[in-house]
Amino acid sequence: MRKEFIPGAAVLGGVLLFWAAAVLGNLSFLSAPKPPLATLAWLIFVYSAVAITPIVGGLAAADLVRRWQRSSNNGSRRGREHGPEGTGA
Repeated sequence: MRKEFIPGAAVLGGVLLFWAAAVLGNLSFLSAPKPPLATLAWLIFVYSAVAITPIVGGLAAADLVRRWQRSSNNGSRRGREHGPEGTGA
């Protein structure tokens, strides 16, 4: 993996980890009695994370695809020393 892919991969990995924990039932915080303000703060955090993570994950995936396409296009052009034929480059 090249260094340019690390930020997008880290964000996408964090989003996937969050959703994997959610699917596996990581709501044990709500099973024990807590003060109402702590429960409210937890619920606000979880709701905001649920709303934001699909957006952030989509942006990270799009960034990774864009970087991969750009690096694969640059790799195919490295063998050429001249511009396209007929352009005089």
